[in-house]
Amino acid sequence: MIFRQLFEPGSSTYTYLVACDETREAALIDPVVESVDRDLALIEELGLTLACTIETHIHADHVTGAARLRERTGCKAAVPAKSAAEHVDLPLREGEPLAIGRLRLEPLYTPGHTDDHHCYLVEDKGTARVFTGDALMIDGCGRTDFQNGDAVTLYRSVHDKIFSLPDDTLVYPGHDYQQRRVSSVGQEKARNPRLGGGKTVEEFVAIMAALNLPRPKRIDVAVPANLGCGEVQSA
Repeated sequence: MIFRQLFEPGSSTYTYLVACDETREAALIDPVVESVDRDLALIEELGLTLACTIETHIHADHVTGAARLRERTGCKAAVPAKSAAEHVDLPLREGEPLAIGRLRLEPLYTPGHTDDHHCYLVEDKGTARVFTGDALMIDGCGRTDFQNGDAVTLYRSVHDKIFSLPDDTLVYPGHDYQQRRVSSVGQEKARNPRLGGGKTVEEFVAIMAALNLPRPKRIDVAVPANLGCGEVQSA
């Protein structure tokens, strides 16, 4: 497997390039529209063909690069079916793996941050990686106060779908604001201050209720655009 972790500083978003080293087919998980040129330059440098873009959920803090990448390469846009987004080529559902060459990405339905959120598990040559989007971050998690988020649901998603994976599964989050790049299931289970260390669901709900976070600055642009795979809607 060919793997690269890419960072977009405006929204502190991680985009992940995953490719089959035999067929040279590639996917970009959570691409950002401002970084399309960077992503395409890397794909060309590595001699890959972009087969699809993959969204973990409908983002509120940035506009996906899916539509622009599809326009420039002919790749397909894969989005969780539960998002009900338009212009989707590949609706994603738990139990229906997505093939990238010989690689298989397993969608894991993990609502709570949003009601459509999915993580993606890929195993290759003895190494398992889970791309957790905003459901689980390093020493944190995504907020639960908009887009039909729910703290109890997120707690159950993380514990049932992510913390049930082997401890050495590598955790690659959708964002990090402190320049951290990777964690593991075992580490997050042990020390995540919101969800780990034996925290009860009641403790987690109280933590999330006390956050009092500001409204995302780009939500009014990002959500409508992302419901069209990154097509900005005209007024």
